[in-house]
Amino acid sequence: MIKIGLVDDQAYDLEKLQTILEKEEEIEIVFATNNSEHAYSLLKTTEIDLLITDIEMPNLSGYELADFVHTNALNIRIIFVTGYSAYAVHAFELNVLDYILKPYSKERLLKGIHRFNHINIEKLETDKMMLKYKSDIHMIEKQEIIFIERTGRSTTIVTKTGEFQTYQTLGELESKLTNKSFIRGHRGFIINIQYIKNFSLYTKQSYIVHFHHTEKTAMMTKVNVEQLQKNYY
Repeated sequence: MIKIGLVDDQAYDLEKLQTILEKEEEIEIVFATNNSEHAYSLLKTTEIDLLITDIEMPNLSGYELADFVHTNALNIRIIFVTGYSAYAVHAFELNVLDYILKPYSKERLLKGIHRFNHINIEKLETDKMMLKYKSDIHMIEKQEIIFIERTGRSTTIVTKTGEFQTYQTLGELESKLTNKSFIRGHRGFIINIQYIKNFSLYTKQSYIVHFHHTEKTAMMTKVNVEQLQKNYY
């Protein structure tokens, strides 16, 4: 269910938005207002996923509403619906989901909203990792991964909630872990630096890494520990 807020100072245009969207099963209209200042106050107190707004309005413009969302890092996407094409370039600088020109068709409006679903699916795929091992398939949260170790032909993924096995190589898994928190600390380990508790000297060229949330340990080369200190701490 997508929770939507609607803002347009023109009564006819606001009614058109409501008429189209209230018939869609996957959409809930949380608020609809022709007063942009009222919309501003609602953004502070009401949870929505998507704001569909005109741009040129009295008192507060759609840009100002979008800027409020952006400045406060609210998890709300924006669709502009306007009669003016001249604002398009600046609109996409605000990373809006879509820019729809009036008059528009029902299909054009719903196409913009479907982009919201598409982006959310991409985010889900990005935040989760699929692990295959024998006949099992596990979906795990990447942020839950503490470290990954390659031993022989199999790989062990140690997470906050348990351990998982896979035949996927470190290289294959590393390509899916684009977050800067994950580093290749050793040829046999990928480490999430967010969970590091401390280091213990093991040899002249390597350290044992201790973590929060697990008694398991990993290895990191001296060079990588020094690089970690330089870049992160």
